[in-house]
Order: sequence, then C-alpha cells, then structure tokens
Amino acid sequence: MTGAVMAINQTMTAELFFQQVPYILPEITLAVGALIITLIGAFMGDKGSRLVTWLCVATIVAAGSMAVLHMPAEQVVVFSGSYAADGFSAYAKLIIALTAGSALLLSIDFLAEKKLDKPEFPVLALLATLGMFIMVSAHDLIALYVGVEMQSLALYVLAAYARDDAKSSEAGLKYFVLGALSSGLLLYGCSLVYGFTGSVNFDVIAAQVADERSIGVVFGLVFILCGLAFKMSAAPFHMWTPDVYEGSPTVSTAFFASAPKVAASVLFARVCFEAFGPLQKDWLGIVMIMAVLSMAIGALFALQQTNIKRLLAYSSIANMGYALVAIACGPEFGPKALLVFVSIYAITSVGLFGVVLSLRNAEGERVETISALSGLSRSNPLLASALTMLLFSVMGIPPLAGFFGKWEVILATSASGLLPLAIVLILASVVSAFYYLRIIKTVWFDEPRIAMVPVGASTTLTLTGATFVLAALTLVIGLVGSAASIAGAGFH
Repeated sequence: MTGAVMAINQTMTAELFFQQVPYILPEITLAVGALIITLIGAFMGDKGSRLVTWLCVATIVAAGSMAVLHMPAEQVVVFSGSYAADGFSAYAKLIIALTAGSALLLSIDFLAEKKLDKPEFPVLALLATLGMFIMVSAHDLIALYVGVEMQSLALYVLAAYARDDAKSSEAGLKYFVLGALSSGLLLYGCSLVYGFTGSVNFDVIAAQVADERSIGVVFGLVFILCGLAFKMSAAPFHMWTPDVYEGSPTVSTAFFASAPKVAASVLFARVCFEAFGPLQKDWLGIVMIMAVLSMAIGALFALQQTNIKRLLAYSSIANMGYALVAIACGPEFGPKALLVFVSIYAITSVGLFGVVLSLRNAEGERVETISALSGLSRSNPLLASALTMLLFSVMGIPPLAGFFGKWEVILATSASGLLPLAIVLILASVVSAFYYLRIIKTVWFDEPRIAMVPVGASTTLTLTGATFVLAALTLVIGLVGSAASIAGAGFH
C-alpha cells in the first residue's frame, strides 16, 4: 500500500488513548446512542417506539457524518493495529448510515400496522449498524470477528422479529443455524492464519505471507473467504438468502438487502487487499469462481420466481457477484469500482423494498406476488414510475445510476485484464433484464387485478427520497466516481 500509514502500537496510556478516540467517534456515537436509546425505550415502553426509531435514525446519520468529517488524509491504524481509519471505510460508513437509516424509516408504518412497533426493532438495527462500522474498519482478525458477529446476532433477531408468524420464526432459525456454520468457518480460518503467522494484525500477516507462502495460511484464507461470502450471500453460500428474504418481515428484509451488503463486501475487499495482498494469485481464483457462480445462479433462478421478495433475493445474489468481480480486479482497480457499485445498489435496494412495502390491496393486506402489480400504472402512476426507474437502474440501463455502477466494474475488469469476467457480467445482466422487464410489463400493460390503497407517510417519504437520490446520483455520477477513487486510493 502506498502512502504513509501511521500505526500506533505503543503501550496504551491515557494520553495516547484520547489521541486515538477521534478516529472511533462514529462507533462511540452508535454505542453510546444505543445505550441511551435503550433506556428511553425501557422507560417509555411501546408508546415510545416511534420516537426511538427517529432517535436511532438520527444517531446513525450522525455517526456516518462523523466518519466523513474525521476522515484522515492518509490511512491511520490505531488501537494496536486493530482499527483502520481511511477514506475506504469512511465512504462505506456514509453509505451504510444512509441506507440503514432509510430502511429504519420504512419500518415505522409497517410495524405500527402489524402491532409490532416496539423499541427493540430500531435498537437492534442500531447495534447491527455498529457491527457494520466495525467491520469496514477492522484491521485485525479479532476486530473482524467482533464486527461480523455483532451485526449477525442482531440480524438473526430481526429476521424472527414477528414471533407469531411461523414464516418469520422459520426464517430466523434458518438464518441463525446457517449463520452459525459460517461463523465457525470464519473463526476456524482465523485460527489457522494466526497459528501459521503468529499474528492477527493485517499488516503483520501480509508481511509474513510475502516472505513465505504457507499452505496452512492458504487453507485459513479459504475458510475466511467462505465465511465472509455467506455474509455477502454470494454463491455457493447463498442458500439462506431466498428463504430468509421471503419469511422475514419486509422491513427486516429491506434492512438485510442494503447496508449489510455494503459492509460485507467492503470487509471482503479489505481482507483480500490488506491481509492477503501478497497471496492475490491464491485468492483470485476463489473470488472469480464465487463471482461467476453468484451471477449465474442469481440470474437463472430469479427467472422462476413469482414472489417479489424471493426475486429480489436472487437479484441480490447476482449483484454480489458483480461486487466480487470488482474485488477480483485487485487493489489497484477494484476499490473504486466496488464502492461505486455497492453504494448505488444499496440505495436502489431501499427504494425497491419501499415499493414492496407500498403494495396493499383494498382490504389493507400486503401483497408480495408479481401478479399483484398488474395495472399498477393505472391505480398509482407515481408508484409505478418510481418502480420502473428503480428497476431500470438495477438492470443497468443508461443513463441511470445503476448503469454507471456496472460500467465502473467493467472498466476495472478491462484495466486488470479480466475481460472473461466482464463477458459473464454482461451475459448475466442480459438474463436478469428479462425478469426485470417482466415486472415492468406487468405494471404498465397488464389489466389491473386488485385495487391498491395508499400507504403511510414514512414509507412514501423514504421511497420518494431513495428515488430522488438515485436520480440525483445520475446527474452527479462523476462526483461519486471521484469520491470513490479518492477513498480507494490507499490500496494502490
């Protein structure tokens, strides 16, 4: 990695501790906010759930803003090498904060309607966000594992949040069991790497493997990447995704589909680029296989879906394949492409689930089938237009922002000499266009089957906001690319 990297490894003193605190202000804000908001929720009870949600949103946005405001010009590694503050993590934290906060806003009306509006939901989402912030700044294996587990444990509960719903309970159980398996793989990989290198610090691991390639470290690397691939829902570790997306409360699914994807992909990239950079030839093949499988499985299996949430689950698998393509491009060309792609995808995901949450029939029941969208353009033309724009964006149709996300990935593959991956990406995008266009055709050309009723203000506000931000990104995509380029420059 070029540029000065300041590592603070001296014996911890009070003065030294306070010198390093500004770099972890976002995490401190989230942790202290979670404690205070938990007490507020305990004293106010269920009637304070709306206030608690808004406080959690404000805390998350404030933490994301602090990450950018306290971003150092060059990477700074603090707390004995366990935490990295740099542009890469700051950019990711801002996107995580925006998408997590938006997903929480979607929950206000939904949970009130389902009589599930309790303070626990937003607090759990806040703690999951804290885990994501730790993930993207992790600079050793211990911080990596703590961040992953803090995020995962909160998400397991959110998946099973509707306790009286059998599908939600089943989704939470499946997520927990398979998540425990992936955590075991991750932890075993970490133990192998520590055993063969004698350190958990990314810089020390990189120095050790650069001097001597150990087969034990390679095995550890494989296990770590498999564990992280589960968190990304990348194939062949995707099996939990469709069932959990469908069974979980839709607001929980909206949360799963946005911020955690950013955190997992950024952590995956940091592990490959920083800890195992000298072993690029070893992890490149693994990443390429995962990318191709994810794009193929996501695109082909989505063709068979009739449930919107399951379709979006397979769509997310394919899109994580695109993110893996960016990572495969290496530390020189991959970071910018990855950041641009996942940020646009996460914002689009929030908007798409805002549309799903907006679908209610005349009896007020939520509908999740694609056929229920028939004639939506006549009953709610604004919602139909927003859905069409979001689908065109995730499809990669120019000049919408989603096109530039995929274009950055294709440019990175070209620059790094991985054109076969770019060809697979384009073919998968063509296949995926079929099921996206099928939805658009159903919305605009089919006869209406059910009447739709208006939804709550917070859902409408979030959906409108996501659509507007996506449109704005289309106009300033050059600025987004420049910011991502600066953020990823530390890996060059």
